[in-house]
Amino acid sequence: MMKKTMPVDGKFELMALPYSDHALEPVVSAGTLGFHHGKHLQAYVNNLNAALPGSGLEGLALEDVVLKAQGGMLNNAGQILNHNLYFSQFRAPVPDNAPTGRLSDAIEAQFGSFEAFKEAFAQAGATLFGSGWVWLSADAQGHLLISQEPNAANPIQRGLCPLLTMDVWEHAYYLDYQNRRPDHLAALWQIIDWDVVAARYEQR
Repeated sequence: MMKKTMPVDGKFELMALPYSDHALEPVVSAGTLGFHHGKHLQAYVNNLNAALPGSGLEGLALEDVVLKAQGGMLNNAGQILNHNLYFSQFRAPVPDNAPTGRLSDAIEAQFGSFEAFKEAFAQAGATLFGSGWVWLSADAQGHLLISQEPNAANPIQRGLCPLLTMDVWEHAYYLDYQNRRPDHLAALWQIIDWDVVAARYEQR
Protein backbone atom coordinates (compact mmCIF):
# COMPACT_ATOMS: atom_id res chain seq x y z
CA MET A 1 0.00 0.00 0.00
CA MET A 2 1.27 3.47 -0.88
CA LYS A 3 2.75 5.24 2.14
CA LYS A 4 0.51 8.11 3.16
CA THR A 5 1.60 11.73 3.46
CA MET A 6 0.65 13.15 6.85
CA PRO A 7 0.48 16.82 7.84
CA VAL A 8 2.97 18.15 10.39
CA ASP A 9 1.36 20.25 13.12
CA GLY A 10 -1.75 20.47 10.98
CA LYS A 11 0.02 21.59 7.81
CA PHE A 12 1.48 19.90 4.77
CA GLU A 13 5.06 20.65 3.84
CA LEU A 14 6.83 21.13 0.53
CA MET A 15 8.57 17.85 -0.25
CA ALA A 16 12.36 17.92 -0.29
CA LEU A 17 13.85 16.84 -3.60
CA PRO A 18 15.97 13.67 -3.34
CA TYR A 19 18.56 15.10 -5.77
CA SER A 20 20.28 18.41 -6.50
CA ASP A 21 18.80 21.15 -8.69
CA HIS A 22 21.19 20.23 -11.51
CA ALA A 23 20.92 16.43 -11.20
CA LEU A 24 18.34 15.97 -13.97
CA GLU A 25 20.08 18.11 -16.60
CA PRO A 26 19.91 18.26 -19.56
CA VAL A 27 16.49 16.54 -19.45
CA VAL A 28 15.10 18.97 -16.86
CA SER A 29 17.06 22.13 -16.26
CA ALA A 30 17.78 23.58 -12.83
CA GLY A 31 15.68 26.57 -13.86
CA THR A 32 12.65 24.45 -14.66
CA LEU A 33 13.10 22.39 -11.50
CA GLY A 34 13.33 25.49 -9.32
CA PHE A 35 10.29 27.05 -10.96
CA HIS A 36 8.21 23.85 -11.01
CA HIS A 37 9.05 22.59 -7.53
CA GLY A 38 9.89 25.80 -5.72
CA LYS A 39 7.10 27.98 -7.10
CA HIS A 40 4.24 25.87 -8.48
CA LEU A 41 4.30 23.06 -5.94
CA GLN A 42 4.91 25.49 -3.09
CA ALA A 43 1.82 27.45 -4.17
CA TYR A 44 -0.33 24.31 -4.08
CA VAL A 45 0.96 23.52 -0.58
CA ASN A 46 0.26 27.07 0.62
CA ASN A 47 -3.23 27.06 -0.89
CA LEU A 48 -4.19 23.73 0.65
CA ASN A 49 -2.91 24.71 4.08
CA ALA A 50 -4.91 27.94 3.92
CA ALA A 51 -8.08 26.03 3.01
CA LEU A 52 -7.84 23.25 5.62
CA PRO A 53 -8.99 25.08 8.81
CA GLY A 54 -12.71 24.52 9.27
CA SER A 55 -12.97 22.12 6.33
CA GLY A 56 -13.51 18.99 8.42
CA LEU A 57 -10.47 17.43 6.74
CA GLU A 58 -7.87 18.66 9.21
CA GLY A 59 -5.37 16.02 10.27
CA LEU A 60 -6.13 13.63 7.41
CA ALA A 61 -3.44 12.17 5.19
CA LEU A 62 -3.00 13.94 1.87
CA GLU A 63 -4.30 10.90 0.03
CA ASP A 64 -7.49 10.94 2.10
CA VAL A 65 -7.96 14.64 1.43
CA VAL A 66 -7.76 13.87 -2.29
CA LEU A 67 -10.47 11.23 -1.88
CA LYS A 68 -12.78 13.41 0.21
CA ALA A 69 -12.26 17.03 -0.89
CA GLN A 70 -14.05 18.95 -3.60
CA GLY A 71 -13.47 22.08 -5.64
CA GLY A 72 -10.37 24.14 -5.07
CA MET A 73 -9.24 22.09 -2.10
CA LEU A 74 -9.31 18.95 -4.23
CA ASN A 75 -7.37 20.68 -6.99
CA ASN A 76 -4.60 21.76 -4.64
CA ALA A 77 -4.44 18.46 -2.75
CA GLY A 78 -4.39 16.52 -6.00
CA GLN A 79 -1.61 18.63 -7.41
CA ILE A 80 0.49 18.13 -4.29
CA LEU A 81 0.05 14.35 -4.43
CA ASN A 82 0.71 14.24 -8.17
CA HIS A 83 3.83 16.35 -7.91
CA ASN A 84 5.17 14.40 -4.91
CA LEU A 85 4.92 11.19 -6.92
CA TYR A 86 6.38 12.91 -9.98
CA PHE A 87 9.43 14.50 -8.38
CA SER A 88 10.30 11.43 -6.31
CA GLN A 89 10.48 9.11 -9.36
CA PHE A 90 13.55 10.72 -10.99
CA ARG A 91 17.32 10.20 -10.94
CA ALA A 92 20.27 11.48 -12.94
CA PRO A 93 20.09 10.53 -16.66
CA VAL A 94 21.29 7.06 -17.59
CA PRO A 95 21.53 5.48 -21.06
CA ASP A 96 19.24 2.58 -21.97
CA ASN A 97 17.17 3.19 -18.87
CA ALA A 98 14.62 0.41 -18.32
CA PRO A 99 12.80 -1.48 -15.56
CA THR A 100 13.85 -4.92 -14.34
CA GLY A 101 12.30 -7.70 -12.29
CA ARG A 102 8.60 -8.25 -11.77
CA LEU A 103 7.61 -4.82 -13.05
CA SER A 104 9.50 -5.42 -16.29
CA ASP A 105 7.82 -8.81 -16.64
CA ALA A 106 4.39 -7.26 -16.09
CA ILE A 107 5.01 -4.53 -18.66
CA GLU A 108 6.20 -7.00 -21.27
CA ALA A 109 3.32 -9.39 -20.58
CA GLN A 110 0.72 -6.68 -20.89
CA PHE A 111 2.08 -4.39 -23.59
CA GLY A 112 4.19 -6.81 -25.60
CA SER A 113 7.49 -5.06 -24.97
CA PHE A 114 8.97 -2.15 -23.06
CA GLU A 115 9.25 -0.18 -26.30
CA ALA A 116 5.57 -0.75 -27.07
CA PHE A 117 4.68 0.43 -23.57
CA LYS A 118 6.76 3.59 -23.97
CA GLU A 119 5.06 4.35 -27.28
CA ALA A 120 1.58 3.90 -25.80
CA PHE A 121 2.45 5.98 -22.74
CA ALA A 122 4.00 8.79 -24.78
CA GLN A 123 1.02 8.80 -27.13
CA ALA A 124 -1.35 9.18 -24.18
CA GLY A 125 0.72 12.08 -22.88
CA ALA A 126 1.00 13.81 -26.22
CA THR A 127 -2.71 13.58 -26.99
CA LEU A 128 -4.12 14.69 -23.62
CA PHE A 129 -5.89 17.94 -24.44
CA GLY A 130 -5.04 20.87 -22.22
CA SER A 131 -3.44 20.35 -18.82
CA GLY A 132 -3.13 17.13 -16.88
CA TRP A 133 -1.13 13.98 -16.25
CA VAL A 134 -0.51 10.62 -17.90
CA TRP A 135 -0.16 7.67 -15.54
CA LEU A 136 0.87 4.05 -15.35
CA SER A 137 -1.16 2.47 -12.56
CA ALA A 138 -1.91 -0.98 -11.19
CA ASP A 139 -5.02 -2.51 -9.72
CA ALA A 140 -5.01 -4.82 -6.69
CA GLN A 141 -4.29 -7.82 -8.90
CA GLY A 142 -1.27 -6.16 -10.53
CA HIS A 143 -3.02 -5.44 -13.83
CA LEU A 144 -1.36 -2.41 -15.44
CA LEU A 145 -3.10 0.39 -17.27
CA ILE A 146 -2.23 3.73 -18.83
CA SER A 147 -4.61 6.61 -18.21
CA GLN A 148 -4.98 10.29 -19.00
CA GLU A 149 -6.02 12.28 -15.94
CA PRO A 150 -7.12 15.90 -16.51
CA ASN A 151 -6.04 18.80 -14.33
CA ALA A 152 -5.26 17.52 -10.80
CA ALA A 153 -6.93 14.09 -10.94
CA ASN A 154 -5.09 11.06 -9.56
CA PRO A 155 -5.66 7.32 -10.15
CA ILE A 156 -6.31 6.71 -6.44
CA GLN A 157 -9.71 8.32 -7.05
CA ARG A 158 -10.54 5.22 -9.12
CA GLY A 159 -9.13 2.71 -6.65
CA LEU A 160 -5.81 2.29 -8.47
CA CYS A 161 -2.21 2.45 -7.30
CA PRO A 162 -0.21 5.12 -9.20
CA LEU A 163 3.22 3.89 -10.32
CA LEU A 164 4.63 6.34 -12.85
CA THR A 165 3.53 9.72 -14.10
CA MET A 166 4.47 12.45 -16.53
CA ASP A 167 3.23 15.99 -16.01
CA VAL A 168 1.86 17.55 -19.19
CA TRP A 169 0.99 20.93 -17.72
CA GLU A 170 3.04 23.43 -19.72
CA HIS A 171 4.86 24.69 -16.64
CA ALA A 172 6.59 21.30 -16.44
CA TYR A 173 8.44 21.75 -19.73
CA TYR A 174 7.91 25.14 -21.36
CA LEU A 175 11.20 26.75 -20.26
CA ASP A 176 13.19 23.85 -21.72
CA TYR A 177 11.03 22.60 -24.60
CA GLN A 178 8.63 25.46 -25.37
CA ASN A 179 5.56 23.85 -26.99
CA ARG A 180 7.33 20.57 -27.89
CA ARG A 181 5.51 18.33 -25.44
CA PRO A 182 6.37 15.07 -27.29
CA ASP A 183 10.10 15.92 -27.12
CA HIS A 184 9.82 16.51 -23.38
CA LEU A 185 8.01 13.21 -22.84
CA ALA A 186 10.59 11.32 -24.91
CA ALA A 187 13.45 12.79 -22.88
CA LEU A 188 11.95 11.91 -19.49
CA TRP A 189 12.61 8.17 -19.97
CA GLN A 190 16.30 8.88 -19.34
CA ILE A 191 15.66 10.03 -15.77
CA ILE A 192 13.01 7.61 -14.51
CA ASP A 193 14.17 5.84 -11.35
CA TRP A 194 12.74 2.42 -12.06
CA ASP A 195 13.66 1.19 -8.58
CA VAL A 196 11.17 3.71 -7.16
CA VAL A 197 8.49 2.71 -9.67
CA ALA A 198 9.08 -0.99 -9.01
CA ALA A 199 8.78 -0.43 -5.25
CA ARG A 200 5.40 1.23 -5.79
CA TYR A 201 4.33 -1.79 -7.83
CA GLU A 202 5.41 -4.22 -5.09
CA GLN A 203 3.68 -2.18 -2.36
CA ARG A 204 0.34 -1.78 -4.13
